[in-house]
Amino acid sequence: MKAKIKWIDKVNFRGESDSGHQVMMDGPKELGGENKGMRPMELMLLGMGGCTSFDVVTILKKSRQSIKSCEALISAERASEAPKVFTKIHIRFMIEGNDLDEGSVERAIRLSAEKYCSATIMMSKSVEITHDYRIINLKEIT
Repeated sequence: MKAKIKWIDKVNFRGESDSGHQVMMDGPKELGGENKGMRPMELMLLGMGGCTSFDVVTILKKSRQSIKSCEALISAERASEAPKVFTKIHIRFMIEGNDLDEGSVERAIRLSAEKYCSATIMMSKSVEITHDYRIINLKEIT
């Protein structure tokens, strides 16, 4: 896997993955940024959230769960001084479906966190990562 980061101006950069997709990154105004893109640390959270969400949805589908929606709400705390690394990350999964089995949801989240999500497993080496979930049964709503 390869990536390229190109400096555009001030503290604005364009990242390009080897799959050809691009993302703009920019720093905060107090460091010369112009809010033209996400902060690099935000991208790290999004990458981890996307990785674990991919796993959870895939595992639930393979378990023949009737999943209709999955959102990962991520909150993170950072060190107050440089380097301002993440110190705690919490992921809350909001999973909607019909007759979802709670054990299957717990299993999918655990497998992602412990076996499949490369980003979560890598970050967990230095950051406390916790998870919880909420199941929304669509049959009960209608």
